Amino acid sequence: MGKPTGFLEFQRELPKKRAVEERLHDYQEIETAPTDSNSRQQAARCMDCGIPFCHNGCPLGNIIPEFNDAVYDENWALAYEILASTNNFPEFTGRICPAPCEASCVLGINKPPVAIEYIEKAIIEKAFELNLVKPKIPKTRTGKKVAVVGSGPAGLAASNQLNQAGHTVVLLERADKIGGLVRYGIPDFKLEKGIIDRRLAVMQEEGIEFRTNVNVGVSIKADELLNEFDAVLLTMGSTVPRDVKIQGRNLKGVHFAMEFLSQQNKRVAGLNPEFDHRGAPYTNGQIIAKDKHVVVIGGGDTGSDCVGTSGRHGAVSVTQIELMPIPPQDRDASTPWPNWPMMLRTSSSHEEGCDRHWSINTKEFVGDEDGNLKELKIVDLDWQKDPETGRMQMKEVEGSERNVPCDLAFLAAGFLHPQQEGLLNDLELEFDDRGNIKTNGYQSTSNEKVFAAGDCRRGQSLVVWAISEGREAARSVDEFLMGESFLEAKAVSMFNPIFAHA
Repeated sequence: MGKPTGFLEFQRELPKKRAVEERLHDYQEIETAPTDSNSRQQAARCMDCGIPFCHNGCPLGNIIPEFNDAVYDENWALAYEILASTNNFPEFTGRICPAPCEASCVLGINKPPVAIEYIEKAIIEKAFELNLVKPKIPKTRTGKKVAVVGSGPAGLAASNQLNQAGHTVVLLERADKIGGLVRYGIPDFKLEKGIIDRRLAVMQEEGIEFRTNVNVGVSIKADELLNEFDAVLLTMGSTVPRDVKIQGRNLKGVHFAMEFLSQQNKRVAGLNPEFDHRGAPYTNGQIIAKDKHVVVIGGGDTGSDCVGTSGRHGAVSVTQIELMPIPPQDRDASTPWPNWPMMLRTSSSHEEGCDRHWSINTKEFVGDEDGNLKELKIVDLDWQKDPETGRMQMKEVEGSERNVPCDLAFLAAGFLHPQQEGLLNDLELEFDDRGNIKTNGYQSTSNEKVFAAGDCRRGQSLVVWAISEGREAARSVDEFLMGESFLEAKAVSMFNPIFAHA
């Protein structure tokens, strides 16, 4: 490596964050831009570990020690070339990935791991600054036409790969803008939307056609889709949210988290917040948290995004409750290195002000005489391991039932599966036991021309997994159309089988 003793000399240092009192008044990104000197120092911490487990910790198989070495040598062109060979959108993963690669870092066994996500962001930002990110227009076209349905990270990655293989790619999106979850799900304070737009400009120059406001299955029927295109790749995500079916669910003030988040992203973009990203009026009108008691039901990233957005609205109080017990502060023995650790995580939104509670169940939404939400009835839970099955079981704590103030409740309990009504049923696709599209690899089990990738195939997951799925599915589509594929395939190390089938 560039500096063999770097991991002994330098401490892990993450990007500086803007002060809470400043950032709560805007929707600009929280983290300050990487500096060349700090990026180089953090890259120097990458040790000559022999077997780089980080390769397999990353769903994309990023070649991490090599681009760290290039950053240390200040060879930004080489660093970008290495990173771009496995990751289509490091500007996304460098901002919103939980960095499973860092959990597998060998240095992380007994020291803070290498700041891989930070270095990744530094590389791509430097690449744009130095004009290294240029359109790569295929020299020849195959004459094959592929439709990609859904423009989230899986669809964008697949489109990028298929276009590089020489196919004519049309990316179909029912919303008014391209980007899917990263456009209308991730708040701007985590990922400003100009980051997406600069990448889309490059992809358009490369020859990819973007069609928005196209509700496939309605605007274009399933049989038309199959007749017009040589292959169809479905990447519409997991869009059916998990509901909480308890008394008072229909009160005014109870909303799915994504409705709140997408509406705010439209405001930030200067778009009409009275209509959703598909152009339909919001059923519940505009959702504003100002001067309200907000309770977020669900302890994951989407819930955290609701916390940060509510704070910027000026909520009186923000509380986040989670059904499961509080995770341990440090890596638990049940998830030893190099596995992804089960442990407590605190987001930037939590740092801005939030009461967090675990082992809480919501019993009832309580309203006033006008049908407005005013309180939540909740109860504490006691989790115990069943001695026979080994599974955790919950039991309500006697006497702990109580009502708490709540004017707005956001349901952030995850997503079940893709919307099956319409296109998927019209294509007569099969579904697995979780309601996701059933495939053999990435190819539909019921129609050889139809492929699927991302959350609609594997279930709700990470952006980095979506990009990986899109790349792998593109290779499968290319093989189907041409009999072989020269697109890059993810390498799985023989030394670390733990992640081979993750």
